[in-house]
Amino acid sequence: MRIEIDDKSGFCFGVVRAITEAEKALAEGGTVYSLGDIVHNRIEVQRLERLGLQTVTHDEMPRLAGCRLFIRAHGEPPTTYARARELGIDLIDATCPVVARLQTRVVRAHELMRPVGGQVVILGKRGHAEVVGLTGQVDAPTIVIEGPQDLDAIDFTRPVYFLSQTTQSIALFERLCDEMRRRAADPAQVRIEDTICRQVANREEHLAAFARRFDVVVFVCGRKSSNGKVLFEVCRRANAATYNIEEAAELEPQWFAGAASAGICGATSTPKWLMQQVADAVGRIAPQQQQHKA
Repeated sequence: MRIEIDDKSGFCFGVVRAITEAEKALAEGGTVYSLGDIVHNRIEVQRLERLGLQTVTHDEMPRLAGCRLFIRAHGEPPTTYARARELGIDLIDATCPVVARLQTRVVRAHELMRPVGGQVVILGKRGHAEVVGLTGQVDAPTIVIEGPQDLDAIDFTRPVYFLSQTTQSIALFERLCDEMRRRAADPAQVRIEDTICRQVANREEHLAAFARRFDVVVFVCGRKSSNGKVLFEVCRRANAATYNIEEAAELEPQWFAGAASAGICGATSTPKWLMQQVADAVGRIAPQQQQHKA
């Protein structure tokens, strides 16, 4: 069986930067605490935990005085930084620059909407770390929508400023833009700012083409990965024989029965070494399937 790993899958710039910063801090010795999972991939988190990284919650911050606390690529609201200063916590800030710019834009959007009685709307996953960081930039409420079903939360008689979580689907964002303009009392009062990260979004077209080249596609990503859910659906639409796993142990031999080729790909939170492990496991399964067929 021909097995190929997608060379464009794997960590995006922001995640590479965060992992590098974490490894650098861990190499200095001692424990480093991460405020939430450093990346939405359980297997990579476990690897870093073996190096001394410990994941903590906001509620555990009071016991971390004098300790090193890692802010992951998803970013945090200003209240987290203020609390860390009060508690004497040494912060290692690895917020992705793309996310940091978006945080600034959210603040600016509220400044523009306040005098005209407008609303700031973000396309994103409720409760996702990045979205929590974005909505926490200001005290004023920000409307979070996940799809067309949430548009009723917007008052279309008032101005709207629409942005997006960095890892959302461009197609969904554009569809919602069109629908907002259609519903608005004055379409000119709907201000659109496309804040989707192109390093992530540009993978969609590439992944669709990649998935169509193989009999079977294995998409590797963590269960918590918002980006992973989007990209898996891109692959599945392109190739119905696409399977989503978190690690090699979840592979099912019957997926490869009669297949001559398999493509391995993943999310922006999927490490290359993990995709290689999956490819190696598929390589061990394939001869068994051919033998069984014979």
